[in-house]
Amino acid sequence: MAARVIVHPGLEDVSVQQVLEALADPARRSVVRTLAHSGTDLSCGSFDLPVGRSTSSHHFSVLREAGLLRQYYIGTTKMNALRTTELEHRFPGLLTAVIAAADAEAHQHPTPT
Repeated sequence: MAARVIVHPGLEDVSVQQVLEALADPARRSVVRTLAHSGTDLSCGSFDLPVGRSTSSHHFSVLREAGLLRQYYIGTTKMNALRTTELEHRFPGLLTAVIAAADAEAHQHPTPT
């Protein structure tokens, strides 16, 4: 069986506009924030998104196409890694600022448990 290949854009082909549009959605910001704080790669099923499975898949695709995520398979599980180093090189400080703002927003409006 051939390995599944997931295509990722080179960050030189990604615009700041595309990154910001991907990060405009709260569910996608939540994915990025969770990955940033996890310290490890996470499977798509690890995220508690308030959307259905197909919408969740769409969000991951948008983040990948905007250069924010690198996805790969371990068996049948799709894993997600934040492209932190590459993004910092292409857009210095942007990801750090977005994560800090998302953290502040989460502390201001905590999710009910």
